[in-house]
Amino acid sequence: MGGQVEAWILGDARPACPMTGSPAGSAVRETHLSILLFLGERVFKLHKPLRFDFADFSTLSSRVEACRREVDLNRRLAPDVYLGVADVTMEGETLDQVVVMRRLPAERSLAHLACSGPEAVVVAEVKKVARALADFHARAERSAEISACASAQGIADQFEKNVLAMAPFVGPVLDRDVHAAVVSGVRRYLAGRASLFSARIALGQICDGHGDLQADDIYCLDDGPRILDCLEFDDRLRYGDVAADVAFLAMDLERLGAEAPATQFVRDYEEAAGALSPRSLLHFYIALRAYVRTKVTCIRHGQGDPGAADQAARLLKLAEVHLERARVRLVLVGGVPGSGKSTLATVLGDALGATVLRSDERRRGRSGQKEARPPARTFARGPYTPLGKQEVYDDLIETARAHLALGESVVLDASWIDESHRRMARRLATESIADLTELHCTAPPAVVERRIALRLRNGDDASEASVEIGRAMARTEAPWPSAADVDTTRPLGVVLDEALKLIGVGLDHPEDRS
Repeated sequence: MGGQVEAWILGDARPACPMTGSPAGSAVRETHLSILLFLGERVFKLHKPLRFDFADFSTLSSRVEACRREVDLNRRLAPDVYLGVADVTMEGETLDQVVVMRRLPAERSLAHLACSGPEAVVVAEVKKVARALADFHARAERSAEISACASAQGIADQFEKNVLAMAPFVGPVLDRDVHAAVVSGVRRYLAGRASLFSARIALGQICDGHGDLQADDIYCLDDGPRILDCLEFDDRLRYGDVAADVAFLAMDLERLGAEAPATQFVRDYEEAAGALSPRSLLHFYIALRAYVRTKVTCIRHGQGDPGAADQAARLLKLAEVHLERARVRLVLVGGVPGSGKSTLATVLGDALGATVLRSDERRRGRSGQKEARPPARTFARGPYTPLGKQEVYDDLIETARAHLALGESVVLDASWIDESHRRMARRLATESIADLTELHCTAPPAVVERRIALRLRNGDDASEASVEIGRAMARTEAPWPSAADVDTTRPLGVVLDEALKLIGVGLDHPEDRS
């Protein structure tokens, strides 16, 4: 520039950051919002004099305020890195201000380690990052104003702003169909999960977080991680669910090809925080964060970055993949007693990470009742009367409704021989905005009766049905054309594979980050 930088350090002196040697040499790095100049042991960050829909650095006063806020906010996680701000002067005139940081060793960035380091080392480092982030979230500010930003409506409002900002890039840079699928997937998830977002607020999971947790901005030092560059220019973009911060880094690690460390990071964070997040919610936030980074990368494309278009396309695809994984599913697994429905329902629940609700258990009072009923031998009596059956199905539907509202997929294990009960489940799926799959388990009568007899002899199953009841149910079973027949006489792995394909999920899915 032909001028000089006169340092103006804010606050008290900070201890030196331990490093493996002193960095040397100069370098320049550019983002969509700033230019970073690396000189010796210092980094100087200059905000570009630009204005976007989400940030305004067009005036000197706005850039000065941004510098001050960046230092204050980032000292929460890296107090010994953010040294202060400096005036950029020429011939005594202040032209701008920059953030002054201590330079950290590039080879210790989490992004560098994720791309080149042994996986065991990366996994060990992300555990430390997870603990640091959980501690930060525990101390972070909370308020009604902050929580409002993480309501379903608050998230929807911010998402729609991003959709409008992305419009110029859809077609020239981004595939229209993929973009449409992402937008539809986000809207669909938000429309059906208002109760989930309200529950997260009630649980105290919303705070003034980081907002832009990228592997490039995390340094793994000997005495612990330094987490840099939080989002400072709009508080509302930093306010959010702790799961959104976790998802951001998980997404970024996955983008870098470090999927195992990404999975481990989520596990380590939840262990350190002492709380789990619904799997669908994590996938939703990963998708949302990938969409935000798609927008940022499109901006860099507009600024002339030659590799940005390809990167934006990959990020958008990543968002689409995780929205598929975020789908909330309702699976009906039906058939007469002994058809193998309960066995299939159990393994499906494990494969999908879903809650399994079983009519037999609810019929015998194993959920909430102290005593189980004696086994039934006669169809259309006791729990098998029309009223008794209706009570069981009403209970199943309403329990499933509560789980679906909280973002949990549900497998409903029942006979489903009556069309009226199937209609109840279909209405539930529509009202809960859940993807419905209906599976009808089948087996030859001799196999079915042999299974029932063995089950009753062992006495270790919740089913009350006798061979006589099974025969009666088979005679009264209504046609079920909307269900896919599943032959359960084959090996269980083959049956599970077929069922997952019918649901729309491969065996390599879901990537359950639990």
